[in-house]
Amino acid sequence: MARRKIIIDTDPGQDDAVAILLALASPAEIEVLGITAVAGNVPLALTQKNARIVCELAGRRDIAVFAGCDAPLKRRLVTAEHVHGKTGLDGPVLPDPTMPLADTHGVDFIVETLRTEAPGTVTLCPLGPLTNIATALERAPDIGPRIAEIVLMGGAYFEVGNITPAAEFNIYVDPEAAEIVFRSGVKLTVMPLDVTHKALTTRPRVEAFRNLGTDPGRVVAEWTDFFERFDEAKYGQDGAPLHDPCVIAYLLRPDLFSGRNINVEIETGSDLTRGMSVADWWRVTDRAPNATFMGDVDADGFFALLTERVARL
Repeated sequence: MARRKIIIDTDPGQDDAVAILLALASPAEIEVLGITAVAGNVPLALTQKNARIVCELAGRRDIAVFAGCDAPLKRRLVTAEHVHGKTGLDGPVLPDPTMPLADTHGVDFIVETLRTEAPGTVTLCPLGPLTNIATALERAPDIGPRIAEIVLMGGAYFEVGNITPAAEFNIYVDPEAAEIVFRSGVKLTVMPLDVTHKALTTRPRVEAFRNLGTDPGRVVAEWTDFFERFDEAKYGQDGAPLHDPCVIAYLLRPDLFSGRNINVEIETGSDLTRGMSVADWWRVTDRAPNATFMGDVDADGFFALLTERVARL
């Protein structure tokens, strides 16, 4: 597998943090050019801090972290402390980061990187609301054709919504940004709730992280201990969905996932269904496909990969 250059756009969040660890644990396959933070699970002041905490946990102070947009394009920010805790990384006690925040705005970094790197060599990996990505595409339309692919976590079809009856959180927070991205013409691969709700942190899977006997393994176990309490109560199932690492796992092992190339539109006008990802899974319209929308994952293979890579840190 050729080494893949990526930018991680993120709003950590415990599951975002695990996704970052997975990428940083895979240097033979993935080169992380930088991490851009966006407001989402918690406000920007915390997401940029949390991204640096995760880099230091992985021993990767060399990774540049940039602060991006602090609010959605047209909406008031909605956050998810009820899931992730007041810091976004509640659970284990972790020290404040000592590595500096990069001076450049996250959107400027995305634009400059895509203009500098060879066309078709940089993949964008958004793990949160799509505000930074949409802003970059609107500010610099020339970068769109230069993006190799956008692999994102967001949306839902069969699983419907997790923040409202109709909408998944990342899309709901900034539906106008999502609409820009889904209509950009850039190659899109989407990890919706339909996939992530099949990647559950069952007790044996969590204990496998803890039994690694390393700080990263312990921290991953404690993060999942914290956030799964909410999802277990909500969904009445054994374990919680580990959403965002599916994006990075797809880059490493696309064979673990299956889906369909379909049309996906984002609802922005209705108060009732704001942020809904209207996925034409059954191809009942004549709208042109614009995304590979994943529908299934080999959960055992996913967690085996994740555990093996976290063990490397």
